[in-house]
Amino acid sequence: MNKRPLGNTGINVSPLILGGNVFGWTADRTRSFELLDRFLDAGFEAIDTADIYSTWAPGNRGGESERIIGEWMASRRSRERVIVITKVGMELAPDEKGLSAAWITKAVEGSLRRLQTDRIDVYFSHIFDDNVPVEETLGAYERLIAAGKVHAIGASNHSPDQLKHALDVARRTGLPRYSVLQPLYNLYDRAAFEEGLRDLARSEGLGVIPYFGIARGFLSGKYRTAGDLSKSPRGGGIATYMNARGMAILKALDEVAAAHGARPAEVALAWLMAREGVTAPIASATRLDQLESLMSATRLSLSEAEINDLDQASSY
Repeated sequence: MNKRPLGNTGINVSPLILGGNVFGWTADRTRSFELLDRFLDAGFEAIDTADIYSTWAPGNRGGESERIIGEWMASRRSRERVIVITKVGMELAPDEKGLSAAWITKAVEGSLRRLQTDRIDVYFSHIFDDNVPVEETLGAYERLIAAGKVHAIGASNHSPDQLKHALDVARRTGLPRYSVLQPLYNLYDRAAFEEGLRDLARSEGLGVIPYFGIARGFLSGKYRTAGDLSKSPRGGGIATYMNARGMAILKALDEVAAAHGARPAEVALAWLMAREGVTAPIASATRLDQLESLMSATRLSLSEAEINDLDQASSY
């Protein structure tokens, strides 16, 4: 498989990263193991999760996804074949959130324990924390990198100004810099990345691994009416896409998919993989057939005309 360099981390990844946000939520332990087995067997290696996954599910407290991934890696003895990506910063409890040195130092130990590993390949600041100086956050990461507990760091949910400030601080102080960006980016959600973050990431040589690559599932094409929203526990988050622009995007996806004998989600991911500056999108699956479809997107080559049609349909 043609792997891509993840910024200047020294890590190479396949063009698709498996999202672990569904593990312990809409994919139970058994199903999660099946998905992880198939993903690894197919030649992929990078898995994205976070300490907060999945606090939103009834009965969960956070760490469920990390725990499942850790149990899977231990049972399969697969740690050396896996690139582990996780995050810190979102609120687990009132006193367990943010990017203070004290919380990062404590949170990383919880993640390492749940993942049953001694290191995290890419550790993300899950959200910008305006209550903590960037110097403090990067200083905490510096100690974790020196201790061998973290290989590289990244930023998610940062504005261009916030990311630029963090990079400038790292440059000025010699502290570790964010090497990877994880933005919201897909055929529908284009503006936040394309208006500022893309150029900054490109000029700074950052790896880019967008989340919600198929817009919470909307770009799969299975949500076309208000009645369709009940098809999945994630349906409530998809209503915002149900408008004229969203339908125009689905129409364009249908046309390109038909020409390739592919599914809309595969085309949406292939478009994303072909975008300038994108290293590999993140996408999740709850069934093996969904995962097979997502992985097949890495073998789908879109023509310039097809990309232009998708660009026009999703223009904003």
